[in-house]
Amino acid sequence: MLGAGLAGCSVGPDYQKPTVETPPAYTEKGQQFGEWKQAVPQDALAKGKWWELYGDRQLDELQERASANNQNLKAAVARVDQARAIARVARSQFLPTLDLNGGGSEFRQSANRPVASGSNTDFTSSDTQLTLDLGYELDIWGRVRRSVEAAKADVQVSVAEFETVRLTLHADVAQNYFSLRSADAELVILRDTLELRQKALDLIRIRFKGGISNDLEVAQSETLVANAESELAAVQRRRAELSHALAVLLGATPESFKLAENPLTGLPPVIPVGLPSELLERRPDVSEAERTMAAANARIGVAKAAFFPVVKLTGSAGFESVDLGSLFNWPSRLWSVGPSISLPIFNGGQNAANLSRAEAVYLETVAQYRGQVLQAFREVEDGLSGLHYLSRQSEALARAVNASQRAFSLSNRRYTDGLVSYLDVVDAQRSALENQRAAAQNLAQRYITHVLLIKALGGGWAGPSPAPSS
Repeated sequence: MLGAGLAGCSVGPDYQKPTVETPPAYTEKGQQFGEWKQAVPQDALAKGKWWELYGDRQLDELQERASANNQNLKAAVARVDQARAIARVARSQFLPTLDLNGGGSEFRQSANRPVASGSNTDFTSSDTQLTLDLGYELDIWGRVRRSVEAAKADVQVSVAEFETVRLTLHADVAQNYFSLRSADAELVILRDTLELRQKALDLIRIRFKGGISNDLEVAQSETLVANAESELAAVQRRRAELSHALAVLLGATPESFKLAENPLTGLPPVIPVGLPSELLERRPDVSEAERTMAAANARIGVAKAAFFPVVKLTGSAGFESVDLGSLFNWPSRLWSVGPSISLPIFNGGQNAANLSRAEAVYLETVAQYRGQVLQAFREVEDGLSGLHYLSRQSEALARAVNASQRAFSLSNRRYTDGLVSYLDVVDAQRSALENQRAAAQNLAQRYITHVLLIKALGGGWAGPSPAPSS
């Protein structure tokens, strides 16, 4: 480009990534992933369909529907297109502008106009012009180059933001899906409990009619049945809300989306051991913060260039004639060419204020970038520790479920034999139900924490990841 050839330099600082202190290993379980190095944005690397790790076809189908129909994702794609268009506008400043201008006029001067004595006559004339006008700014100080540099970084910011929206979308779909299946598991427990309590109530009423039980035991049993019905309705309401949330994520109306009950069972898959440190660099939100920092750095150069002269080349060529018929005759030609220079002398400190603002914005983005990296490490640590302690909690809950079910069987048998009051049966049954539901909720938390850990690591590890397109 002519501008690049004539340019002497680009004012402003060249971009350098700030250093960020990173640990040599994760605290939880001492997971060593090799030597840490300065983060380099790699969010564009293929991450694949990480949700396929769960081997759930229904989840796979929901994720595909979300990719195709989610409105937030479509809005993010549109923002990428906007940023790319703005970058093209910035690059266009490297090229000259060429305008075709034409015009014509016919006018009459008054004979009574103030003129020298003896020349008071009317005068009529016409003029027609057709010209090509050329304008070109010499990018001597790098204002245009810094603008293009900032625009390119903004495009990368928008792409990283799109990846953040996509990663968040798929994580939200997975979390809501596993929460819904956990609600299905609780519904099975509550329906079985309600059926058991209803049978117990029928038996106690028979015993009461036979004079074996008393009215207190009937009331206690009726309370248990009512509590189970209430808890069942509460879980059904929660399931409906989760279904509605999934529908919106999939770009569908709640009433058009139905998902059959499918209780959550099994355990989440093991995340591969020895994940490389570069995985954190693939987090799109970290890359977004880093590219925002690069754009802010380039705009310091734009602000500095405002202190220097602006040199432009201008030219014009065309035809002018008083008669439209002779407009394109050779004697009607005209042309002009020449440079222009504009040097700011005084603007009330506007340029200095713009530079101070650009430098402050850059410092802000540096702090935000470092904070985002620290947040990334925290989320990974939270995920690792969460899976570890939820696993230990699951083992304890399994023992509690077995013990409480055994206690309920024993208390029910002793009550039938007349050795204990029905209150012992009530307490044992309530404890058994609480432990069963806690175990189901713990399993849901393990799946959700597993999803959050994958999200914290930036997604999956293999497979195609298509670039955003409109």
